[in-house]
Amino acid sequence: MSPQERSAPRRRNPRGQGQVLKAQLVDAAAKLLATLDQPETLTLRQVAREVGVAPASIYSHFPDLSALIQHVLRLRYEELARLMDEAAQPTASPLADLVARCAAYVRWGVDQPGHYRTLFGGRMPADLVPGAAHGAGAELLGAVVASLAAAATGERKRSAADQRWQAGLMLWTALHGLVSLYNDHGAIAWPPLDDLITDLISVHTGRPAAEIAALLTQCQG
Repeated sequence: MSPQERSAPRRRNPRGQGQVLKAQLVDAAAKLLATLDQPETLTLRQVAREVGVAPASIYSHFPDLSALIQHVLRLRYEELARLMDEAAQPTASPLADLVARCAAYVRWGVDQPGHYRTLFGGRMPADLVPGAAHGAGAELLGAVVASLAAAATGERKRSAADQRWQAGLMLWTALHGLVSLYNDHGAIAWPPLDDLITDLISVHTGRPAAEIAALLTQCQG
């Protein structure tokens, strides 16, 4: 047993302070997942070391590593969903709603590359992160599908439900590809991010790029 493992037990938190340790554990796990070269190798011992407590202290708040990781995922999904909803709230049209949601998604992913990888990197083993842990991701997709359908015109407006779902899925696939490639290949001479967002939404809605760009500028203000 290493000297670190033989360290004295952490003092019990004063009444009401247990949630402080829980928050510290969650923050530490989120940080490690976002920064480790191999996040799938995360252990409870690493989380405990980051916080400065004995590994046994974690079990008062999470039964195992899987529960802790799933808690982190839920918080990150909630954060992204909230940002997308808040961006769309002041919009005045279905297309503006879509533009605001897509822009918020891309900007969060680029601003928080480690946290984005945690949600969408797909590297965590299934025994730690079962598919059900990503249920909130399906809710995000549903919001994009609904927003795209509301902004549709012409033949797109009259498409069947399965076609609308597929169109939303393809839009999200494009958004994910943009964020992932932008984050992983920063040495490329990328055009301005707003130009990429504009062209991507224009392609998937059939609306003029100039119209998309104007709405994008509005949602930034």
